[in-house]
Amino acid sequence: MKKKYRTLIFIAALAALLLTQYKLVMPFIYKVAASDLFLSDSKEQSSQMPVSTQMSGLAFMHCNNYIKSKLGPDTAITFPEKPLNAWTLGNYQYLISAEVSVTDNAAKTSTVKYACRITYNNGDNEEGTLDFENWSIIGVSGFDNL
Repeated sequence: MKKKYRTLIFIAALAALLLTQYKLVMPFIYKVAASDLFLSDSKEQSSQMPVSTQMSGLAFMHCNNYIKSKLGPDTAITFPEKPLNAWTLGNYQYLISAEVSVTDNAAKTSTVKYACRITYNNGDNEEGTLDFENWSIIGVSGFDNL
């Protein structure tokens, strides 16, 4: 008899939990997601097309400096003047795609395509754009040892 009540209580509790989630929790989550809570307001907008702006050029420069510092002095790197493509993701986030020529200490030269995601941390205040401390490298792909 006790087992019958235990199973019945379990089913009732599970039904109450699902009903609470369906009627209370999910409507609240939908309201929060639709609100301006996650809206970031900056004067820079994202673009699906490649861009070539002063900020994307600085992002490219900082990505190159980061790669050079991570590969070390034993590796000779030749960077191009401009990236293959640069996209602004909005809110001062950039995705840089470029090729570099890498010569290792065994005199083996190879061309490496890389992608670098970088963010400018100071938002609309563009006074510190040349200082690498104001940028964050989110990730670099294309190099095995970075």
